[in-house]
Amino acid sequence: MERNSVQNTSSNDGKTVAIISYLTLIGMIVAIIMNNKEKTALGQFHIRQSIGISVTALALGLLRFIPGIGGIMMNIVAVILLIALILGLIAAFSGEKKALPFIGEKYQQWFNMI
Repeated sequence: MERNSVQNTSSNDGKTVAIISYLTLIGMIVAIIMNNKEKTALGQFHIRQSIGISVTALALGLLRFIPGIGGIMMNIVAVILLIALILGLIAAFSGEKKALPFIGEKYQQWFNMI
């Protein structure tokens, strides 16, 4: 059996990695390190979702520099990203590989190197 193969079973380790990946940037880094030791499909899935949310937040953070309506738009985006984060956490707690609405499948494609 190959050493770097991905476990397809839903183990507690995969669930732990999945949950930790949504807890701040440090949590995401810890989850990536934990997942590199023992790769699980659930852990990889949620790490990709978490990275996608973080990259989207950074990219859309530039909205605040738009004069006039930038602050309002940033608040709306922040609420949407918070909802996405909560949905991801709920799926991680239940041990499901459930993609985020609208863009979750794209995150899986864009960050498939994880």
